[in-house]
Amino acid sequence: MKIFFGRYLFACILLAATSLVYAGEFKSRIITSSPLMITVPDNHFLKVTNFTQEGGVDRGVLTVTLNGQTDQIGQIGQTANVLTASRIDSSTGSASQNPPEIINQVIIAGPAQATVAPVLGATLFITYRKLPEESTGTSTTVVVVSPTPTVTPTPTVTPTPTP
Repeated sequence: MKIFFGRYLFACILLAATSLVYAGEFKSRIITSSPLMITVPDNHFLKVTNFTQEGGVDRGVLTVTLNGQTDQIGQIGQTANVLTASRIDSSTGSASQNPPEIINQVIIAGPAQATVAPVLGATLFITYRKLPEESTGTSTTVVVVSPTPTVTPTPTVTPTPTP
C-alpha cells in the first residue's frame, strides 16, 4: 500500500509540475495607445489564440514581417496582414448590431516580427505563445508510472528426446 501511495503521489507531483510549466507560456496583452511588437526567432513559432477588439471604427490587424527570407523575386522582409481582430459587440438582444464573430487562430514561423498597431478609440486584446520548433532525430524518454507491478509468466519448454 505504501508503494502504491508513493507512486501515486509522485505521478500527481509530476503532473502538477508539468501543468505549471506549460501554463506560464501564454501571454495576454491589452493594446490601447502603443503598438505591440513580438519578435519570433529562427526555429520558433508564434501561436496567436485570441485577438479581439472592443470599440473603434477601424479593425485591429496583426501584421507580420518575415526576416531574412526572400520571395520569388528576391525581395527581403515581406510584410502581410495575417489576422484581423474579432469585434466584440457589448449590446444584447434586439439592440445588438452584429452577430458574434468567430475568433480565429494563426501560427507564424520565425524568423519574423509580428506587430499589432493601436486603433483609435478601441481596446485590443491578444493572447499568444512562443513555441520552439520540434527538433527531429532526438529521442524522447517517457516515464510510465504503474501503480502495481505486472507479472508475466514464462512458459517452460520441454526438450523432445532425439532418436
